[in-house]
Amino acid sequence: MSGSGKKVADLAVKAGKAIDWDGMAKMLVSEEARKEFATLRRTFEDVNNQLQTKFSQEPKPIDWEYYRKGIGAKVVDMYKEAYDSIEIPKYVDTVTPEYKPKFDALLVELKEAEQMSLKESERIEKEIAELREMKKKISTMTADEYFAKHPELKQKFDDEIRNDNWGY
Repeated sequence: MSGSGKKVADLAVKAGKAIDWDGMAKMLVSEEARKEFATLRRTFEDVNNQLQTKFSQEPKPIDWEYYRKGIGAKVVDMYKEAYDSIEIPKYVDTVTPEYKPKFDALLVELKEAEQMSLKESERIEKEIAELREMKKKISTMTADEYFAKHPELKQKFDDEIRNDNWGY
């Protein structure tokens, strides 16, 4: 196998070790997402395993003498000459340089969205806590206590009363 195939297999192993599969799995909410994630992980591990087993091994050298004895020197020499003349072109990666900046920009955008999401989650958690507290106290709460927490509503009601607007 060529040296570049070995490099690809080595990079796949490093990438597999760098992925926090358990951390990502904890973020999933729905059962369908968990199933899709498990499929993605299995597929990644299968490909990674194939890279390690099939593509990272060097091919066995051809025993030309064995074939010369069985087939004949003239035919084997013709095949050996053709085999030796084969040149495998080196892979030139033109895709990664094109998409790497786009991927990096998406990662930055993802981090920003994550921060916004965390802030919104925090705000919603506070709101839920306030609503739970109000639910407990609603049966015994007076109007003054409610208006103390919501002065904008008190102002609205006072304005309506002052303007003689009784809602009908």
